Amino acid sequence: MTSVFPEFAERSEPISFTPTRADGLKRLDQFAARTGRHYAQMRNYDFGAERRSNVSALSPWLRHRLITEAEVLQRVLARHSVKASEKFLQEVFWRTYFKGWLEQHPSVWTQYQRDLVDLLEVLENNSELQNQVSTAVAGKTGIDCFDHWVRELLETGYLHNHARMWFASIWIFTLRLPWQLGADFFLRHLLDGDPASNTLSWRWVGGLHTKGKTYLARADNIAKYTEGRFHPRGLATLAEPLTEEVEHPRVPLSLRAIQPSAPYLLLLTEEDLAGANLMSSAPAAVIGLLATRGRTPNAIGHAAREFALGAMNDALDAFGQLAEPTEDWAATLIKSAQDAGVSTIATAYAPVGPARSRLDCAEPELNSAGITLHRVVRPSDAIAWPHARAGFFGLKKKIPSILSQMNLTR
Repeated sequence: MTSVFPEFAERSEPISFTPTRADGLKRLDQFAARTGRHYAQMRNYDFGAERRSNVSALSPWLRHRLITEAEVLQRVLARHSVKASEKFLQEVFWRTYFKGWLEQHPSVWTQYQRDLVDLLEVLENNSELQNQVSTAVAGKTGIDCFDHWVRELLETGYLHNHARMWFASIWIFTLRLPWQLGADFFLRHLLDGDPASNTLSWRWVGGLHTKGKTYLARADNIAKYTEGRFHPRGLATLAEPLTEEVEHPRVPLSLRAIQPSAPYLLLLTEEDLAGANLMSSAPAAVIGLLATRGRTPNAIGHAAREFALGAMNDALDAFGQLAEPTEDWAATLIKSAQDAGVSTIATAYAPVGPARSRLDCAEPELNSAGITLHRVVRPSDAIAWPHARAGFFGLKKKIPSILSQMNLTR
């Protein structure tokens, strides 16, 4: 089919998601020039895994901060004005918004985890629901686009953002399956599987994040934005908002960036593999700990697991280290600090999620062993997160000011 925008004829451009900083920067340099009018007009089209020239697909590298949001913004604004790249900038800040919002509503993640455990128990005793979920995650629903996206996710660990929205909508409103099970399916297999972006996006589609506002996948919309690759039948025509009995009150942010003043052990987590560049001095030693398995009670998909491990080892390579395969963070950190002869551990602040949970559990044991833990907040997060109090609009209107405070505007 001829492109709807001939001047932006989308060429073959599959992306190799290699978990190294060098590859993330290579993709950023390749796409930066397209973050203006090209991205604004073409971003919603899902042309398939072989034609990704219309989207950056930087999320796997950003999720682990092999490259940082500030680096992306800097390179984009070196090519385009804020106005010309507005749509792309907003997409970067959606990730920041979700992180900041969940940081202020941590009970959403806690409740999601509880619900998921309960649903997994229900699955064991409900053969009908078990069959429905199994059919969905095997890509055998008979809904052409949905089944294709299941296979694409399992094979590549990635889906176009628009496809994720359609997928979640079909899961919730057409297949009428619990959203938590769908969110878990994504979190287990996405290379960029992120507690905040994933959980809140599924809640947004279902009408829980912005109360009463849902996203309905429509056959004509899917056909249009996939250039006629799919013509799904039998999709729901109504999207009644999901409801929940619990409230999730906002809690105040407590963001500190206190640098270690004594020799320290640097801890890298998959939340921020660029943590070394946050510190004002070089570490005495470095350790990298993974929390990938903490995403879910279920098995993590091969692609997601290998990307997280590869990303960690790429970051540690500069220090001649490899990731420590352990679930007992406290004992491992205490031994590593003692081996390094230090009583201080510093790490980039881990937002709500598995790494944060492990740090929270480990810290009392570290303190008992006479070891102080410094969680250093990235300046860009400290600037932006306070604006993620309610809907995205509150942060969106502050983007020019945030960019100015980050010294990124010309």
